[in-house]
Amino acid sequence: MRLSFRHYLAVTTVSTLGLILLGVYTGKVGAGLACDGRWPFCDGWLGLFPATWPSFVEWFHRLVAMVVGFMILGAGAVAWRGDYDRYIRYALTLAIVMLPVQILFGANTVLNFGLWASMAHQIAAQIIFGSLVFATTVAFWSARSRPETQPSRSATPSNADD
Repeated sequence: MRLSFRHYLAVTTVSTLGLILLGVYTGKVGAGLACDGRWPFCDGWLGLFPATWPSFVEWFHRLVAMVVGFMILGAGAVAWRGDYDRYIRYALTLAIVMLPVQILFGANTVLNFGLWASMAHQIAAQIIFGSLVFATTVAFWSARSRPETQPSRSATPSNADD
């Protein structure tokens, strides 16, 4: 079974929401403080393997962020290579442009833990998430507005929702 583009966008959007919630927990427990200003490393063996629960949370947040980031990059690549609505392409481009900004803001939350660093990181996350929600909504809306075609019994089913 092949996942349609709009469903891939939906999975990416929900994954981004999960990442944001994980990021809220990461900030709440002060997991970035486990790095003690040694970004990108933290405590543990060679600074890479977590020695405490907060450093594990920090590294897990980074791992999930990397996976979700690649999902966003993949969605953008598919949108630009395929014949998708320009609003989808532009929204995904905004999300992709914000990814390195978000990484820098994430580093700043470790190096300068505080309200302003956390707010900047959260605002960038919301811009990315909002872009994905918009792109996903447009993808589902445009698929819904297309006329439904019923394949004949002899025809092979097509993947019309891409």
